[in-house]
Amino acid sequence: MSAYKCIYEGGMGEIEEKKSRFICHVKPVETEEEATAFINEKKKEYWDARHNCSAFVIGKNAELTRCSDDGEPAGTAGRPMLEVLLNEEIRNVAVVVTRYFGGVLLGTGGLVRAYQAAVKAGLEASSIIEKQEGIKGSLCVDYTTVGKLQYVFEKNGYTVLESKYEESVTFILLIPKEEWDAAVKMITEATMGRVELKKEEECIYGTVAGRAVVF
Repeated sequence: MSAYKCIYEGGMGEIEEKKSRFICHVKPVETEEEATAFINEKKKEYWDARHNCSAFVIGKNAELTRCSDDGEPAGTAGRPMLEVLLNEEIRNVAVVVTRYFGGVLLGTGGLVRAYQAAVKAGLEASSIIEKQEGIKGSLCVDYTTVGKLQYVFEKNGYTVLESKYEESVTFILLIPKEEWDAAVKMITEATMGRVELKKEEECIYGTVAGRAVVF
């Protein structure tokens, strides 16, 4: 599985265009049912709005996409919103843009730009994470070897999920799957064969604000 971007925490963004308000809500979703429930929830919440347009992308390869203009002229809302998600390469996400009409017609081009700008504002207010495959590994070392291994971890960007300092020191590492074999070799060579990196389990992980999050 190649790395892909998705929403870690959804957000809300708003723009105003010629007195019309465009409010975008963003939510992470895993299934079409979750996306549909979210869209219906926002339609109910903003029942008094002129339009609640929507778009969603499901699957790491965008296997399922849907969009709705919800009464706006065909092709001026849902499809432009979906194009933003696809262009940003964000997966497993649903967006709803609520429009409160301000009394001034925007025209076809104006609507497209407004709905796309609203989605971009919503994404900017959200937390986006890149998910990828990783492997958790453990190794146990004596105190004299800790400094050398910490240098290896830092140099190669290996994430230390946990450190236990007892009679010996145990590290739980998170290694990108494609780097696992190289990591095993590097640690073996750095410790002249005295330390073995043991595979614990495979996982999906990402990084948020410099912190590794395992799913």
